[in-house]
Amino acid sequence: MKNERVVFSIIIPFKSWSYNLEECLMFIRKLTFKEFELILLPDNEMTLIEEFRDLPVIICPTGRVNPAVKRDLGAEKAKGLFFAFIDDDAYPQSDWLSVAIKIFKTKQEIGAIGGPAVTPKTDPFWARVSGSVFLSRISGGFPERYVPCPPSKVVDDWPTVNLIVRKPVFNQVAGFGSKFWPGEDTLFCLKIINKTSKKILYVPELVVWHHRRSGLHKHLYQIGNYGLHRGHFAKKFPETSRRVIYFIPTLWVMFVLTGLFLSTLSHSIYILYLGGWGFYLAALAISWKQICRYESILVAFATMPYILVSHLWYGIKFIQGFATKNLKSKLGR
Repeated sequence: MKNERVVFSIIIPFKSWSYNLEECLMFIRKLTFKEFELILLPDNEMTLIEEFRDLPVIICPTGRVNPAVKRDLGAEKAKGLFFAFIDDDAYPQSDWLSVAIKIFKTKQEIGAIGGPAVTPKTDPFWARVSGSVFLSRISGGFPERYVPCPPSKVVDDWPTVNLIVRKPVFNQVAGFGSKFWPGEDTLFCLKIINKTSKKILYVPELVVWHHRRSGLHKHLYQIGNYGLHRGHFAKKFPETSRRVIYFIPTLWVMFVLTGLFLSTLSHSIYILYLGGWGFYLAALAISWKQICRYESILVAFATMPYILVSHLWYGIKFIQGFATKNLKSKLGR
């Protein structure tokens, strides 16, 4: 399938070949809109396996650099009018590009679009639990990033696991140009908002499926990185990161730790401390009900302790990030 006309450049950063990447390519082959090229960005030289040699693929080894750098390198090779970013552990719905082209053709004011990255029902139990943490506005803040939540709306921050950008807009902001990872997508979106006249649109029909971390350790590692960078960005880039919702886990950590100490000094404070926990448990019950809209009752129940430890760990890492003067980059160029 060698396409002469390239409308979309699908750009995928990754370390090395994996089953998840193979799955991603299998679903890319099923896309209903065929005018695309596929730019693969491994760390090292690789040969495409026979099964996928019918795809219009460009392989660009990058060395051991972070995904933001990889995406910029991929964009330098791209011929498409639009850059479609997806991760190697995700795969697109068959109408992914068809939905995108309709939006871009009819809404010239839109410079980029993003959609939900849904946890596959075929994922292992604990991976689904990890994904379910984000399905409630109380527990995760932004369920529209993880399940389709109509209607479409303008946003100012979107993850690159499912983000499609007009090439002129990408060039106007000089790409990602970021030493940060994670958090590179937040800064990229901020540049679009500040440096162009275009908007970013959330499109619930623009669906990809995204595998989650299976196991509490891997889940908390990811949550900790989110908290660390969001805390640092709240200080360095307050436009989209200094919002009340990002500070709530930190306030909860402060309540748990200070309340635990102060409640030993006074019975009245102890009663207030128990009341605070009662309020939190009530919020968890609401979260459970919201998660049950999308997941099984068993998964929703298992998610409850995950939410608690996620809030605590995110809050601790947020404080660390906020207090850090210069956050060191991971695998910069």
